Amino acid sequence: MKRKLSAKRPHGVLTASAVALATIGTGIAATSVADARTTQIQILSRGIAFGGYSFPGVGQYEVITGIASGAVDPTNPQNAVITDLQLAPRTNGKVVYQHNFYILKPLSLSNGNHKMMYEPPNRGGKTYQTLNNTPSGTNDPAAITDPTVLANSFLWPQGYMTVWSGWENNLATLSNVPQTGVATASLPVAHNPDGSTIMGRGYEYIVSPGATYTLAYPAASGSQNNSVLTHRIHLDDTPQVVPASGWAYTDATNTAIKLTTGSFIANDIYEFSYIAMNPTVNGLGLAAIRDFNSFLRYAVADDSHTPNPLAGDVTRIYTETSSQPARTLNDFTHLGFNQDESGRKVFDGMMQWIGAGDGLNMNYRWSQTKRTERNRQEELYLEGLFPFANQTTFDPISGHTDGRYKRCTETKTCPLAMEFYSSNEYWVKAGSLMSTDPTGKFDLPDHSDARLYLLSSKQHGGAGNPTSTGLCQQFLNPLDSAPVQRALWEDLDQWSTKGVAPPRSRVPLLKDGTLVPPPPAGDGLYVGIPGVTYTGLKTTRYRFNYGPDFDMTGIPTINPPVITPPCEDNPANGPIYPSYVPKVDRDGNDIAGIRLPELTVPLATYTGWALRSGVWANDGCEASGQYIPFEATKAERMAAGDPRPSIEERYHSFAMYSDAVMDAIDDLVKNRFMLCEDTEAVYARLLQTGLAAGVPAPHGNAMPQDQVPSCKPNGHRK
Repeated sequence: MKRKLSAKRPHGVLTASAVALATIGTGIAATSVADARTTQIQILSRGIAFGGYSFPGVGQYEVITGIASGAVDPTNPQNAVITDLQLAPRTNGKVVYQHNFYILKPLSLSNGNHKMMYEPPNRGGKTYQTLNNTPSGTNDPAAITDPTVLANSFLWPQGYMTVWSGWENNLATLSNVPQTGVATASLPVAHNPDGSTIMGRGYEYIVSPGATYTLAYPAASGSQNNSVLTHRIHLDDTPQVVPASGWAYTDATNTAIKLTTGSFIANDIYEFSYIAMNPTVNGLGLAAIRDFNSFLRYAVADDSHTPNPLAGDVTRIYTETSSQPARTLNDFTHLGFNQDESGRKVFDGMMQWIGAGDGLNMNYRWSQTKRTERNRQEELYLEGLFPFANQTTFDPISGHTDGRYKRCTETKTCPLAMEFYSSNEYWVKAGSLMSTDPTGKFDLPDHSDARLYLLSSKQHGGAGNPTSTGLCQQFLNPLDSAPVQRALWEDLDQWSTKGVAPPRSRVPLLKDGTLVPPPPAGDGLYVGIPGVTYTGLKTTRYRFNYGPDFDMTGIPTINPPVITPPCEDNPANGPIYPSYVPKVDRDGNDIAGIRLPELTVPLATYTGWALRSGVWANDGCEASGQYIPFEATKAERMAAGDPRPSIEERYHSFAMYSDAVMDAIDDLVKNRFMLCEDTEAVYARLLQTGLAAGVPAPHGNAMPQDQVPSCKPNGHRK
């Protein structure tokens, strides 16, 4: 439905506090251009967005694309945390880099709401669409022209500026932004102090098909000495060494390898260990995020007097992330980057979707930012490293005392954060460590600046196709996070602008028994459902050995760390941080967390984990979850041997089902986990889903149109 403007937030009108912030921001910018370390912006294109569509009360939007140049002072203590920064080339004493950017802003900034959504893209691609209620599949949102889509979008009718910028090295050509929208950066290569080439152990994990595979870093030579390629099918198979005659570098650049006969087999596991050269200073991507947002917020112009297109208008910046960039911002906050070089706060709030307790394989030598560790893939890349939680705790394994919010608390620059994640993060990323101490013995209290929310029984990422199994054994989990994300975004805004505390955290806890070890495999079936295999597979969070000096230098001398099968729950692979999973009800659905109507008025079992099918059977299916429908009738249930009550046994009439769905939606609205503007579509969808699952049809086939009680003016059902 069309986005309705709140009477409390008229467009073009600032509260007294917002006026003060805008004035302060403009005053700072006028005197501190040199402090905003984005030194130059080059505008590549500028024009009217959305085919000229005009949002009521806001007007038309403008799209601006370009390339930004930055300079980082390696002597500044705030930048000293960047691995290999001291070994990067310098220009006038500074380490320089470039990245591209994409900005959508109200053509008349005075008509906007003076707030900015910033997204560090996921592997160069924009993921804002779920929050914004706009179609996925485009990196060029300005090209959307459908007036219905635009009217129903979430951010632009409110007057938000929306900004994306590159932070990962060499994903595309910098100047291709107007054509492809791919966000990328160009970061320098580190060299030894004498200028010679740095070499060290590189590592590649290969599960993609193809005749060749491009290495993240070139090999130091074409010699096969000190290089090993292995192959296996299952994660716990013993890796088989591919003989030197079985593989080769593709050419004299030593940037890619190939098999000498055939191609790499999709989903089989190949690992390649070799001597790499020319590490890029990937941690500079964190500075690029910091400095570009600081520039947009505080600067009037760049060092060449090119105007900042948002100058003086940004009073709040909230981030929107999904998965990989959420983990990026976990490190961003932990390493102190939410304070710019002039000591000012960069981001006011963060919407962290499916990042949970992990960081990114980024601020280390030989790092690969595109990697993500799960229960079958890329487990040896450094993602899960203490600290896992926002609170400061002591880790007896590493001997360190730290917390994600420790630095920003000391400088009073912490962002408010809505840490929102799926059940998948518990099963495949040890997500419980975000809410427990490192020993897994007790729950942590909320940090004053952050809330934690589990979206119960949800798979990682977006909604899965419930008619497809993909590479997994069961249908994919279709639960949709979008309505809850939008509600939490509004909660974050209210928290930031008005001091209205958001809903209390909703995660499983040790103290109430909703956070538990994975149940034993028992008969090998998930909660006794016929044909649904359960093995208890859960990712183990190890403290891997990357070499004796790694903690101090960020430079691995053992890469990859040495492990032996089994890969999970094997103390031989290193010290283990205990982690847990959500307890489930008799249907197999998570008990704790934010429970969508699909769980409180269930038609199926939903899980955040899944197992692979085919020759890889019972290995983890990584990001996917499962959708296991109930049988329609008692007779069908008994014939199948399914212990879960059927649709017929649960819902004796359509009215019984529809009223229960209405109550479930109303509960979410009352608890500020769903907005009224989303309820109509959710209610209609769930009624149709119920009919398709076997809920009796309503009398006369007339579908109810009753409004959610909390969304009515009088607040109750007629």
